[in-house]
Amino acid sequence: MSSLVVPTLNSPMQNLTELTQRFLDYLRVERGLSPLTIKAYQRDLQSFSSGMAARSIEQPEQVSEHDVRAFIAAMHRKGQGGKTLQRLLSAIRSFYRWLLRENLAKANPALSVRAPKSGRKLPATLDTDAVSHLLDFPCDSTLAIRDKAIMELFYSSGLRLAELAGLVWDQFDQHGGMLTVTGKGNKTRMVPVGGKALAALLVWRKARTEFAGTDQATVFVGRTGERLTPRAIQGRVRYWARKQGLPQNVYPHLLRHSFASHMLESSGDLRAVQELLGHSDISTTQIYTHLDFQHLAKVYDQAHPRAKRTRLKTPENKD
Repeated sequence: MSSLVVPTLNSPMQNLTELTQRFLDYLRVERGLSPLTIKAYQRDLQSFSSGMAARSIEQPEQVSEHDVRAFIAAMHRKGQGGKTLQRLLSAIRSFYRWLLRENLAKANPALSVRAPKSGRKLPATLDTDAVSHLLDFPCDSTLAIRDKAIMELFYSSGLRLAELAGLVWDQFDQHGGMLTVTGKGNKTRMVPVGGKALAALLVWRKARTEFAGTDQATVFVGRTGERLTPRAIQGRVRYWARKQGLPQNVYPHLLRHSFASHMLESSGDLRAVQELLGHSDISTTQIYTHLDFQHLAKVYDQAHPRAKRTRLKTPENKD
């Protein structure tokens, strides 16, 4: 009868690949992180393991700060931006924090490593006219009724794709016009559902009996009665954008960005927009203030008689 081998720091079985899988199991079972988050950790840590294997490093104790710096530098040379590298480092640090807690490592080699900074990219948005045009299609089929409800809800409540895909009817307060959402980190928030979105949802609730029975709690289902996958939802949004003749690429998060930008533009209440989006840090929400400033600057340039700020008289640029 074979005995169970208890892992130790010096055990040869403790290679990065095996420990990565154990860490992912911990994130899934003990932390309860979403499948999408776990997949992101898996992708980043597989990249890290491959990078270390290229340096003939298989066990976590062999990894030094220099090795992590060299790995990040190599990824940067391959064209990875600052944001991607920051996420990679965050995954490595989290992995080593778990290793330290499990007594499977003695130090965190990524603790002092910093990713190169990258320029802050402003999120794309649709203006209100474009959103109105996108949503202005006839609901002449069950699929069209469903898709109208999906896109109305994205724009009405600023939901993430995973949040919308996972919705069940019990999360709705139809009379109060509110929706309880479980977002990143299993954090729950309440968001309002606008009148047009609520009306579209109620029409869909009646029409969906063609696809699914009342025992199916998921809000958005396909023809087979099964829950729509995030990829299927993305495909339907793209389909309607093309059908409605929108020139730019339209995707669910673009509707979330548009919701946030339009809310901030109308209200000026950054804290309220933070709560509606479910951002834990207000600095994440502040990027929408830059979008609002861009709008104001554009209006200024078009309207002010002395606003021609882009044609300053300089020795190199004389009229």
